[in-house]
Amino acid sequence: MGGVMDRFRLDGRVALVTGGTKGLGRVIAEALAGAGASVAISARNGEAAAQVALEIATQGGRASIGIGADVSVAVQVEAMVERTIKELGAVDILVNNAGINIRGPIEDLTESDWDAVIDTNLKGPWLCSRAVARQMKARKWGRVINVSSMLGEISMPGRTPYASSKGGLTLMTKTLALEWARDGINVNALCPGPFATEINTPLLNDPAARAQMEANVPLGRWGDPIELGPAAIFLASDASSFMTGATLFIDGGYTAR
Repeated sequence: MGGVMDRFRLDGRVALVTGGTKGLGRVIAEALAGAGASVAISARNGEAAAQVALEIATQGGRASIGIGADVSVAVQVEAMVERTIKELGAVDILVNNAGINIRGPIEDLTESDWDAVIDTNLKGPWLCSRAVARQMKARKWGRVINVSSMLGEISMPGRTPYASSKGGLTLMTKTLALEWARDGINVNALCPGPFATEINTPLLNDPAARAQMEANVPLGRWGDPIELGPAAIFLASDASSFMTGATLFIDGGYTAR
């Protein structure tokens, strides 16, 4: 019988990480590979995805592939999943990480701004989850990690598209958890707070906005992306076997206020 730490291992598992070329997606992909998983990296830029996959394979010796795909386009999502299964054997773990943010007062945002955020952040995870469902059900094991946000629980001015998409994703998580609970598929939401990643560059480059955010975080700082990796391993592994439909906040205490 293995020890407690063995339950965090992902040897023999295959993870598909959308938006995996940079930011939190890349950190999650590297963490899962480090725990033993083979990893498929997807992004709109297929060349970038292939390069990151090569780097992960070189660093950790795990099988990794890069796939160019737009998660808001159903035919591309289906092709992405099919290729992962063909080359790596399955999709055991799906990480719905691809996301964008367009900020501004509602009167200054366009309909296309709204559509772009909702299509990537909410429709994309729906399409990806649908695409992996049957093969996960057939094997009676699966993990779906929806990278939501603390803004799926609370909000801020100027975030109507983003907060709406993440709030929807959090509730999609609960719904799929109920649908798939008897199929051996656990679905949970990972909800980051303010992390120093590319998506937050406008805030990081604005001294006043950066200081205001830090003042509202009980731990008094922005998160380092590497701090998200262990949480992703937990949700992807047998360590979280009795956890589904949950939201796990990694936000420096922001939502505890």
